[in-house]
Amino acid sequence: SCRAALNMLVAVRALNNARAEEADGPIRFIDIGIGVNTGQCIVGNMGSDMRFDYTALGDTVNIASRLEGQTKTYGVPIILGDGTASEVPEFAMLELDLIRVKGREAPERIFALFGETELAERQEFTELKAATEGMLASYRKQDWTDALTALENMKPLNETLESDLNFYFDLV
Repeated sequence: SCRAALNMLVAVRALNNARAEEADGPIRFIDIGIGVNTGQCIVGNMGSDMRFDYTALGDTVNIASRLEGQTKTYGVPIILGDGTASEVPEFAMLELDLIRVKGREAPERIFALFGETELAERQEFTELKAATEGMLASYRKQDWTDALTALENMKPLNETLESDLNFYFDLV
């Protein structure tokens, strides 16, 4: 599912580029958000003679939908739930936050997915991941000064990440 999500981003980027080349004027680019969650759900044809549809139901599906809705808030195209992130440690991802999900008491740890192993293993990405973890630790201890300092120190690493994302897209 993580590879599928990343491939969706690549396909949308290619579609936007093709549309831009064909257009005579400005176009509205297609932008997507993807929420990925792991767990049990019910999938299949459901309904009655009056209304019949192929669908997916369950808490896992609802959380994935809520994660997708958070992509705009956090400014990232793919958000993973904690269960998914723990299943794919080889992927390039950064922890974003702990969020409250409607209908659940315990907060859900969420992660932004950026790429596969080749990006995760780059020194620039591992440095950004360590800096992010340090910033989140300071933030959760309510050490606002250290958290803000860590954010400032992350800016150059974040700029490198943007070029690393282009590196990923060029590989595919």
